[in-house]
Amino acid sequence: MSVKEPSLDTTATTSRAVQFESFGGPEALRIRDVQAPQAGPGQIRVRVTAAGLNPMDWYMTSDAETAGRFGLSLPCGFGTDYAGVVDQVGEGVSEFVVGDRVYGGAMSRAVADHVLVDVAGTIAVGGEAHRTPDGVDDHTAATLTIAGRTAAAALAVVNPRPGETVLIGGAGGGVGVFAVQLARIAGARVIGTGSATSADALRALGAEPVAYGDGVVDRVRALAPAGIDAVMDLHGTDTAQAARDLGVPDQRITTIAAQVDGITPANGANAAPAALEEIADLVAAGRLRVPIAASFPVEQIRAAVELQAARHVHGKVVIDL
Repeated sequence: MSVKEPSLDTTATTSRAVQFESFGGPEALRIRDVQAPQAGPGQIRVRVTAAGLNPMDWYMTSDAETAGRFGLSLPCGFGTDYAGVVDQVGEGVSEFVVGDRVYGGAMSRAVADHVLVDVAGTIAVGGEAHRTPDGVDDHTAATLTIAGRTAAAALAVVNPRPGETVLIGGAGGGVGVFAVQLARIAGARVIGTGSATSADALRALGAEPVAYGDGVVDRVRALAPAGIDAVMDLHGTDTAQAARDLGVPDQRITTIAAQVDGITPANGANAAPAALEEIADLVAAGRLRVPIAASFPVEQIRAAVELQAARHVHGKVVIDL
């Protein structure tokens, strides 16, 4: 997909930003004209071209109590993953220049025309930026940070090895599309759970599809009579429980959306420092692809969030700015 070239107006004083004036669902989202942020010392300003959506975006802002746990208060922005072009460079910054293509994360403020990023920051504090490799378009770059890091962290927990068989629950979701391909690149056979409508999408990623729900243990045994070596549950706890029923040891099981006693959860914040750049390089080399399920102009932000929150899309949802 192509993304229109942004206008690099380094003197812009106004900016559009998607915000919450009260916490809640998609109906609470508003597009506001705000004062454009200006890059200070140690900062860059990014003219955002695309923002990728993740379940954490709407989870964090669903109510005041949850938002408070993430340090968010009203008025609050929305979205974390972004891609775009540097259009301002603050004093003391040597890592980037105006015109550099970048991608990264800025917690709950990425869906906006302009995002300030601290060059030495983190996703949660100040934001972070990485150079977008040649051969990676902005739509794809805008999907990498949260899902890619989370998938890398999950793989690090279960450590799939060549010749092993890995079961991935929720394999067609935003994290799943990365986890399936990374496990295949590691040399593992992958069985992925999903709905009947996701079967072709899973096969395209390199996974053998199996329907989730009642009877999944028997269906997995039929596909892998020699057994399952490692399991990643990317949706809840059902696949983790199935893993135990299949005799998989707890140390080879992980979850990302729930915690189970005895099982180590995976958190993208704990991914190896170079994991994200390695994923971007795999995309640039054509070894990993990110299916974009849908893209929406920012004016349709509510419809985009409703689609993403339904958890039935096969791939990623992206906002164009």
